[in-house]
Amino acid sequence: MTSRGEAEHVIRVKLMLIGDTAVGKTSILVRFIKEVFDPIFITTIGIDFKIRTIELDGKKIKLQIWDTAGQERFRTITTAYYRGAMGIMLVYDITNEKSFENIRNWIRNIEEHASQDVDKMILGNKCDMNDKRVVSKEKGESLAIEHGIKFMETSAKASINVEEAFFTLARDIKAKMDRKLFVADNPGVSFDDYKMCCINFIFIYFLC
Repeated sequence: MTSRGEAEHVIRVKLMLIGDTAVGKTSILVRFIKEVFDPIFITTIGIDFKIRTIELDGKKIKLQIWDTAGQERFRTITTAYYRGAMGIMLVYDITNEKSFENIRNWIRNIEEHASQDVDKMILGNKCDMNDKRVVSKEKGESLAIEHGIKFMETSAKASINVEEAFFTLARDIKAKMDRKLFVADNPGVSFDDYKMCCINFIFIYFLC
């Protein structure tokens, strides 16, 4: 049984997976949660979520990950869940040009419905299917740079970069939360100056 003290030290983070239907959002989530790949495709109806607790820098992070339907008829339902999201993964299929082109539309949806400081990451999924690729890795990287978003190519089937993507996004969110907490507790003190001071102290300590 989890004690009250332990529960209070768990950082809760809400993430979302968005993108066109059949790009592999559910497969990515299942791979991350259960470490398996199910080849049977079942379209997500509306929205679903799963939870996994990870550890970063000695802190427990409880990830609540929402898997959204890509079909237009569910768009009103899914956009309502953007509020409160701390990180959003935009997924396209490297074998489907249209799903890549629609990433710009998904970015606009985020700008309209999510908080301004939400962390984002673009995932080019199904990178194991290189023989059927129609979207180059360079195009994905270029789009990500254009919007100031991190980018990875993933494969839920081959378990490529799935774990890394979630951990990277969670680490960015945690760093932002640490920064906000420091600023709130130390008005007038720069967080970057504080980090540099700590680095210099450690460097001097080891020199001595």
